[in-house]
Amino acid sequence: MSSVAVLTPESFAEHRSGLRDEETRGGVPEDEAYIPTYLEAFPPLPEKGTPGEKSSELTGVWNKIRPIKSSVITQVFHVPLEERRYKDNSQFGEGDEAKVCVDIMQKTGAHIELSLAKDQGLSIMVTGKLDSVMKARKEIVARLQTQASATVTIPKEHHRFVIGKNGEKLQELELKTATKINIPRPEDPSNQIKITGTKEGIEKARHEILLISAEQDKRAVERLNLEKAFHPFIAGAFNKVVQEIMQETGARINIPPPSVNKDEIIITGEKEPVSQALLRIRKIYEDKKRKTTTISVEVKKSQHKYIIGPKGNTLQEILDATGVSVEMPPLESSSETIILRGEPDKLGPALTQVYAKAKSVMVAEVTAPAWLHRFIIGKKGQNIGRITQQLPKVHIEFTDGDEKITLEGPTEEVELAQAQIQEIIRDLLSRMDYTEVLIDQRFHRHLIGKNGANINRIKEQHKVSVRIPPDNEKSNLIRIEGDPQGVQLARKELLEMAARMENERTKDLIIEQRFHRTIIGQKGEKIKEIRDKFPEVIINFPDPSQKSDIVQLRGPKNEVEKCAKYLQKVIAELIENSFSIPVPIFKQFHKNIIGKGGANIKKIREETNTKIDLPTENSNSEVILITGKKANCEGARDRILAIQRELANIKEVDVSIPAKLHNSLIGAKGRLVRSIMEECGGVHIHFPSEGSGSDKVTIRGPGEEVEKAKRQLLQLAEEKQINNYSVELHAKPEYHKFLIGRGGANIRKVRDRTGARIIFPTPEDKDQELITIVGKEDAVWQAQHELENLIRNLDNVIEDWMMVDPKYHRHFVARRGHVLREIAEEYGGVTVSFPRTGVQSDRVILKGAKDCVEAAKRRILEIISDLEAQVVLECIIPQRFHRVVMGAKGYKVQQITRDHDVLIKFPERDDNSGLYAGVAKSLSSQTLKVLQTGNSPFQLLALHFPCLLSPGSEAQSQENGDVSPELDSAPRKCDTILISGRKEKCEAARAALLALVPITVDVDVPFDLHRYIIGQKGAGIRKMMEEYEVNISVPQPEQQSDIIKITGLVPNVERARVGLLERVKELQAEQEDRALRGFKLMVSVEPKYHPKIIGKKGAVISQIRKDHDVTIQFPDKGDENQDLITITGYEKNAEGARDAILKIVSDLEEMVSEDVRLDHRVHARIIGGRGKAIRKLMEEFRVDIRFPQPGSSDPDRVTVTGLPENVDDAIDHMLNLEEEYMMDVVETETMAAYMKPPSRLEEEPRGPAKGFVVRDAPWNASGNKAPDVSSAEEFPVFGTGVVPKQTSVWGPKKY
Repeated sequence: MSSVAVLTPESFAEHRSGLRDEETRGGVPEDEAYIPTYLEAFPPLPEKGTPGEKSSELTGVWNKIRPIKSSVITQVFHVPLEERRYKDNSQFGEGDEAKVCVDIMQKTGAHIELSLAKDQGLSIMVTGKLDSVMKARKEIVARLQTQASATVTIPKEHHRFVIGKNGEKLQELELKTATKINIPRPEDPSNQIKITGTKEGIEKARHEILLISAEQDKRAVERLNLEKAFHPFIAGAFNKVVQEIMQETGARINIPPPSVNKDEIIITGEKEPVSQALLRIRKIYEDKKRKTTTISVEVKKSQHKYIIGPKGNTLQEILDATGVSVEMPPLESSSETIILRGEPDKLGPALTQVYAKAKSVMVAEVTAPAWLHRFIIGKKGQNIGRITQQLPKVHIEFTDGDEKITLEGPTEEVELAQAQIQEIIRDLLSRMDYTEVLIDQRFHRHLIGKNGANINRIKEQHKVSVRIPPDNEKSNLIRIEGDPQGVQLARKELLEMAARMENERTKDLIIEQRFHRTIIGQKGEKIKEIRDKFPEVIINFPDPSQKSDIVQLRGPKNEVEKCAKYLQKVIAELIENSFSIPVPIFKQFHKNIIGKGGANIKKIREETNTKIDLPTENSNSEVILITGKKANCEGARDRILAIQRELANIKEVDVSIPAKLHNSLIGAKGRLVRSIMEECGGVHIHFPSEGSGSDKVTIRGPGEEVEKAKRQLLQLAEEKQINNYSVELHAKPEYHKFLIGRGGANIRKVRDRTGARIIFPTPEDKDQELITIVGKEDAVWQAQHELENLIRNLDNVIEDWMMVDPKYHRHFVARRGHVLREIAEEYGGVTVSFPRTGVQSDRVILKGAKDCVEAAKRRILEIISDLEAQVVLECIIPQRFHRVVMGAKGYKVQQITRDHDVLIKFPERDDNSGLYAGVAKSLSSQTLKVLQTGNSPFQLLALHFPCLLSPGSEAQSQENGDVSPELDSAPRKCDTILISGRKEKCEAARAALLALVPITVDVDVPFDLHRYIIGQKGAGIRKMMEEYEVNISVPQPEQQSDIIKITGLVPNVERARVGLLERVKELQAEQEDRALRGFKLMVSVEPKYHPKIIGKKGAVISQIRKDHDVTIQFPDKGDENQDLITITGYEKNAEGARDAILKIVSDLEEMVSEDVRLDHRVHARIIGGRGKAIRKLMEEFRVDIRFPQPGSSDPDRVTVTGLPENVDDAIDHMLNLEEEYMMDVVETETMAAYMKPPSRLEEEPRGPAKGFVVRDAPWNASGNKAPDVSSAEEFPVFGTGVVPKQTSVWGPKKY
């Protein structure tokens, strides 16, 4: 193993101090100029003695020198052949072993060397820092050596000590022994620990685990329950007494802090020290209990904090000075009683000190306008800073929106500070003023200007402060503060600016977004020119992400108009110059068009003033894009095509193909035309733009290929023409319905016979007479022939007559001749003339096309047949339901009329109508038969209208379900609806009408669920009514009724009833769940623990709420029971949350505070940059660490608070850090001392240098002399032999 050691002045001084404690051989008196003996200064090296001999005294001297650890170490270990994992030596240094080593080196940063011994064992040397070497060794053992395993049994309660805090002890043990240690989980009852690794590592790990277990067997814990009031005497002032006991006995004592209301004192350590400490504490307690007494005093609550002092130091000072404990009521308590406990003769001085501390501080108030506060404070707190520097004990507090300034501190200093602040206020009021201006918020950002340019100029020019409210305040109030004259000038300027902006005009220009970047220009150069030309106009372009075309101009009206015209001119030029033509040019000719060094293309661009873009060399595109003015683009295109024609036998042919076939020839996404171009050697086929109406198609390319492409294109066009042949013919619009026929019957017959497609004009088409026939040519001609024949027949007008009984005339001419209009529309505009009113004639004249007249006659006869078979049925429906039955604007009745081809007449409204009466006896036998069939939906209707089935019944259904008095037997006229038409159609229509009669059903729903059914602002009930198309009536709350009424159509009511009952079941289930979730649990926790339970930004309490799905409510400030925390949720969850809170409280109660002394020079290193290192350390050990303030009387004292075990671990860790950092500190200071120039060293009296002097040196013995350093015999040169003169006390010379 190699190591590097550094001898520092500190270690040398320690070594020297160790030597001084030893007894020396001569009795030399100790004085200022102590001269060490030769053996003290140069102790001999220890000699190897026999096994039974004791080490000499001098050996012990060397052992006192502390070893200095090396930063780089080397470890070598051997892996026998039988334990090697990879035994193939043929590729040593290249195989799996080498790969594993490289991987381990990358992971750990250690250097690994492998060598192969004669016995084929593996020797491994690992070099690096200690941490890296240990990790590398563990990896090597795990990956290059076969593993064995063993178990060790220790008590289950000792397992946690093997694991250590956060598993650190276990990790250290695994690294140290290069093994894997598996410890059973806490819920596993097993107490066996499994160790996996090499045999040597397993033995080491087993030994270490047994040592840890044996150490824990020796420890003891004692718990003392002593009254809380006597704890201060046991702890002593500033914990002096308890620390003394701990130092003397070696036991650890945990006394709960004053804030924890707990009587238990815990003593831990070895059994004997614990017993001694227990006796000492009991003795103090019994002594103080016997000797002390108490007195109570009343002190104002506001003065209590001055008696307590910062961190309770004042109480400790009183205890230290008088031996009296001062017991303060909790800060949250309203009690003003303070209890002093101590020996009677010391209570008086303690009471005097308590009153002195209470009156040592006063509170004063100074009144100043709130707007003046920031001027009193000054820029960056300069004004108030001067006061606080002069009077550091005074605390000055400003409150937003309050005109009071609060001062707190010693009486004299507060009075001085008060006078100074009042002087500042008087001075400011004499030279400061403010005003407020109302300016519309939409002008605020313009007042501020770009990057605050406008407002900053006003502030600097007038020496004022201007506060413009932010946008989210929605306020128009602007406040100006400063010099009175400057305030008025600034106010005037702001109002002038606002007035100018009110006179401004805003105009929106529509500019395509693609031009925005061009108008703005590179780096905004072009838009800057426009803005310079129109400086008073603000031009705002939309954000590119908005995809908007609106550009906003704002400024004076005339300037805005000028700017708008200028921009429109610019846009017109851009549009004119943005015309583009794609020119397909064969790829091989692109280089000739470009020319040598781009000469050709440059010349064309300059002469035609166009932009020409060629595809990249590796692109498959052959299209050259020319952009510019139309005439210039065409000129550039002609010149480029001319170059191509000169270079090759390029031919251009124009083919005439009907424009209607272009899309079908191009094909989907141009596939069809592209296949022709590729097949014909890459010719270019150009179709005219869509909508141009041109038939000219241009083919360009080599002569033979152009002809081939022309043939293919014409052949394809011919095929398309055959299958897409179309003919147009004209027919009067009134003939179209007759040609189509009822339900499209006529036109369908033509289509089926010919196979052609016949297209009639839509209402939007301009030419309403145009009929188009599309398909194969012969099919189109055949369909055209049939349609033309039909149209000719329709044009052949004839006049005919027929006999119609006069009693039916009224039906045809009623409603302004509605029936006659329908016949004319359906049968080619045939006119039907009935005799005038008063003329007794049955002759009806029909005039029109022969076929139409015949069809119209047949239709009139059908109508007469229906009228002859017509009956009138009565449908009795209470008048109050008529509006519902008819529907909005009568659409329901109109639908029934159309569906059943009947007439329905509702009676006149009877305004004096009462309740529904006499329905049953007025029903015909047919109606009863329909209702008694039992067919749905009449069953439910009959249930609610029993009188419909029992004409003689006295019972009658009312809207609210009550039974009415006996009704009249005759039906009321206002309830009778007349239906006329064929008998079977009338009955069907009557059934349809009865199905529209709404019914009302009662649903029993518990009253307490009504508000949930209604929902927030009626949303729930509205949703149900819309979904089921019913009306739902919920009783008023004062009625306390459970009945909800549903009114609507029979099927809808039934669906709504089922839906409502399902909703009731859901709500009842939710109610039960809510009851379970409403379980409340009260937990009493001292208020001082509440912040810790809540955690930073509520993190701890939020996690508890989330984990246990509960709500946790802390008491409000004004509540009486400040210690009660309410938990609401499922019982099991609430109990779980309670346990979690109590566990936190338990952990907080078990916390202790211990002081540790750390050299103040390493504090900064331990704290780290911005406290990062100390925060990490506190999180890691779960403790709170407090360092002394600058200027503290004890700068080395550091206080650690937390659980006893965590505190111990944290202190140990910090002591290790101190030891590590002190080496650097000492080395730095030593180097700094060496680097100081001689002028900075402390001057000492100069005298003859004595050198290094020792006593009893060998050369001072009788007969000896000091060696002559100049003698070659005494100090020979290497390589030269010298004959020894004599043997001296130095021993024989060895060469």
